Amino acid sequence: MRRFLFVSCLTFFAASPASADITHAIKSSISLTVDGAASQATRLPSTLSVSGSNVTLGTVPKFGSYSAGTALGYTPGEFTITTAGDSFSYTESFLGGDNTPTALSTTVTAGVVPALLTFGSTVVNSGGVAGTLAGTLATDGAMTVTAGGAGTAAVAQVIQELTIK
Repeated sequence: MRRFLFVSCLTFFAASPASADITHAIKSSISLTVDGAASQATRLPSTLSVSGSNVTLGTVPKFGSYSAGTALGYTPGEFTITTAGDSFSYTESFLGGDNTPTALSTTVTAGVVPALLTFGSTVVNSGGVAGTLAGTLATDGAMTVTAGGAGTAAVAQVIQELTIK
């Protein structure tokens, strides 16, 4: 009886089906990027500075008139010595800023900016050129990436996952 019980237990465990979860996933992607053109311009101001000792200002230096398309000018000051025979100093400085533009924007045509605003501080990033930039994914997982022009990037990847629980 013991043998029968032992053989039937072996048969029961040997014949039971295995249960396991198997997951297989394949993910592929291609990313193509072309940099855009950009410009950042900062308009610099006009500055005027006057200092002195033992002088009397007759005409105070001042900024000129303000009109679109021209720089802001200035009129220099006039001075006289306060106490004749004593030492004196007089310093006057003017830094002309950027012209006042007639337009503060520009037009973008087909991703290209034909004329950029230029001021005293200007940073320009040229845009990318797609050229022959291309990428393909075949159903068998084969990938093809063709380089483009300046300012482009192409990234291709395949990720395979196998999970057994």
